[in-house]
Amino acid sequence: MKGLFAFFAQKIVLLGILGVVLGAGVVAFFAGGGSNGTEVLIVHPSKFVQEVSVSGKVIAAQDVDLGFAQSGRISRVYANVGQRVALGSLLAEVENGDLRATVLQKQAAFEAAEAELSRLQSGTREKGALEQANEVVINAIRDAYISADDAVHNSIDQFVSNPRTPNPQLNFTVLDSQIVTNFIVKRVTVEPMLQIWQATTVVLSPSSDLSSSAAAAQVNLVAVSAFLSDAAAALAQASISASLTQTKLDGYVSDVAAARTSIGSAITALTSAVTAERDARADLDATPETIAAQAARVKAAEAEVRNAQAQLEKSFIRAPFAGVIAKMDAKVGKIISPNTPEISLISTGAFQIESFVPEINIALLRTGNPAVVTLDAYGDTLFAAKVVSIDPAETVQDGVSTYRALLEFDAQDPRIKSGMTANIVITTKEKEGVIAVPQGIVVSRDGKKYVPILKSKATVEKEVTVGDVSSRGDIEILSGLTDGDTVILSENAK
Repeated sequence: MKGLFAFFAQKIVLLGILGVVLGAGVVAFFAGGGSNGTEVLIVHPSKFVQEVSVSGKVIAAQDVDLGFAQSGRISRVYANVGQRVALGSLLAEVENGDLRATVLQKQAAFEAAEAELSRLQSGTREKGALEQANEVVINAIRDAYISADDAVHNSIDQFVSNPRTPNPQLNFTVLDSQIVTNFIVKRVTVEPMLQIWQATTVVLSPSSDLSSSAAAAQVNLVAVSAFLSDAAAALAQASISASLTQTKLDGYVSDVAAARTSIGSAITALTSAVTAERDARADLDATPETIAAQAARVKAAEAEVRNAQAQLEKSFIRAPFAGVIAKMDAKVGKIISPNTPEISLISTGAFQIESFVPEINIALLRTGNPAVVTLDAYGDTLFAAKVVSIDPAETVQDGVSTYRALLEFDAQDPRIKSGMTANIVITTKEKEGVIAVPQGIVVSRDGKKYVPILKSKATVEKEVTVGDVSSRGDIEILSGLTDGDTVILSENAK
């Protein structure tokens, strides 16, 4: 760390560099005197530090531009520029009343399906429910007969002579003979039908074949309804006479219309009663297949709820992480298009430094390498950091290949702001007990390397094996030199 402080203080001289790299065990001095002086260095094992110096820029660990996933009109904005927001905070929304209603509708359908499944899974339905449904069917059949009997014998027969005989006749003149024929045929047919129907309603009970009785009643109602239609057609063609005044005709028409309404209601009531009875009977002993089918309906309903919720969520902008609003273009009433940036969000606290390392140095870097950083805004103030990622692909800057490296500050500091310029010294290698000498004194010859040493006041070249080179020009001696050896830096120093 003293070397790093010396680096930032820019107190760099030759012997100072050696002292930084090799530590207190390195002593430089001049031996001899006069014009024949020799500059030497006594080597000792010490700390060896390899560093890379680069510049960079402080960036937020996360930053994102946010937009809506669908078009619409912005209805609400919940945040302002500079406001801190938590993860998931609602920032803005577009008009979505229809989507909210759809969610409620789908949720209700899902809950109804769940309730039905629970009922089926709870066991057989109480027999009382089926018995009650049977009673409703019986009453519907009887009410249907009463309505049919009243329609024929009261509403229609009031303008028919000999209605319950094989030769009924209308009490007024109708010019269209086919209408008259249709009416008379149906009146003759409907009478025995009503008699048989009355007999069956008397003996109806829960033990009767209600399905057959209900089916017969529905057929009878349809027949009576058709007869009423013919009666209405006859009245529409009736000729006004002394025996058929307009007032009397209007009364007949009104009565037939009321009868038709009554028969229609009877048909509806009977159909509903039959459906309820059929459902109650089916539910009396719910089969595994029935339960499985209902379970599938529950899943389908749940999927529809989730889909509706997903569509509703597209009308919101939420914070994907905790941070600060850096930009806010969203305004209430603004018409927006999908995926158009409306809000910018940056993270807080965990700032990073983005640096582009030259190709010549990138091989030295590893993730986890420690670093010391100064920021232009704070002068010589030091901040600790470490390398957290190195891009495998190059980034060409000004025609030179560089590699993007991200560093993260070790501690949060409120003074650090996004966009600040950073000066970085990354420690790429650090070793203890290393003998190192200035790289310039190593001589290469015949594939071997030598270092000049002073031995018995004579210069001797000693073969050495070298290792890493520090960023300040010192080379590691792996073998060949020992603690206390005196290496020659220069001869005949002036």
